[in-house]
Amino acid sequence: MGSSDAYETLAATLGYPGSTRLRPVLEDLMTPEQAQMVAELPGSPAEVAERAGFSEDQVRQDLGELAMTGVVSPKGGIGHDDYFYFPRQITHFLDSTTGTQKKDIVKDKAFFERWQEFCIHEMYPAVGRATAKLEAPPMRVVPAYHAIKDLPGVDPSEDFRELLKAQRRISVIPCPCRQRHTAAGTPCEHTDINTSWKCFQFGAASDAVIARGAGREVSLEEALEILEDVEADGLVHTWPNTNTQGASFSCQCCRDCCLMYVPLDVVDESIGKMWAKSRFEAVVDTDKCDGCQNCVVQCQFDAIDMVKPPKQAKARGKSSKKLKALIDSDKCWGCGVCVIACDESDAMGFKEVRPLEHIPLAV
Repeated sequence: MGSSDAYETLAATLGYPGSTRLRPVLEDLMTPEQAQMVAELPGSPAEVAERAGFSEDQVRQDLGELAMTGVVSPKGGIGHDDYFYFPRQITHFLDSTTGTQKKDIVKDKAFFERWQEFCIHEMYPAVGRATAKLEAPPMRVVPAYHAIKDLPGVDPSEDFRELLKAQRRISVIPCPCRQRHTAAGTPCEHTDINTSWKCFQFGAASDAVIARGAGREVSLEEALEILEDVEADGLVHTWPNTNTQGASFSCQCCRDCCLMYVPLDVVDESIGKMWAKSRFEAVVDTDKCDGCQNCVVQCQFDAIDMVKPPKQAKARGKSSKKLKALIDSDKCWGCGVCVIACDESDAMGFKEVRPLEHIPLAV
């Protein structure tokens, strides 16, 4: 197989045959000879060598190097070189090759810009349409800890501190979405990728991240400190949509650059196709609300409007100029970031609106 055909084969494997935008990304990530090897995966170095026409030693060395950059995955994890895979999902390939500290948003600006060009014009619409067809959301919103910490009946599966405590190993990586957007000149409006990392990896995924040098291991105490920063920035905790405390990762998401959110906005579909709501919902004490609008700024779901309270206007016999926050319950995903944002007047609260059975049982 020629190198040109190999790049085309890999683009097709990822679901984008003939893509002229994905090809430059693939060329950035592997040489023509390496592309020929990867196009023969899955397989052992010996099998790939026979099919691609290279020496087994060269194949083993090159595939090992590509595993360190996230292009391929070795069976058994980093350090095992007996069998390799190439990702079949574009989102997996994107995350593994861009969510790494080995890529610099200044030095590798062109690389990120090529990825961004492909995402905007091809991947976002395709991922959005595919997600819209899902029968049930694969992920769920975990409410902000500081919004639920004083509420009764909170399950460990919806308490992010307890979820962190349940993990064998924790690491953080630079968010692949924010890395890409920042390098392309559209940085996240909610948090700065240059000052802190907030994407968690757990267990075996954490082992791989650390072995590849893509991120860094953190202690539970450090993870809990990162949690404080996440909630202060108004980011949304996400988790697999069951009551499991086990997961391979947890993104801390926002609407302007999140790979789970943006594609659905692009195709004008609800984030409910990807995320299930938490069991909670924001409520407003209008007597306390001072109209600061901090909650509106923090809300990722357009669930809060500032309105004139009808009762207040009637009581005074004239229109009031002071607006109050109003929650649209259909749009509220129960993330709780508005509750944290309302620290001055303490007008925002949280209430349970769905039973514990709302969270599916882990199979």
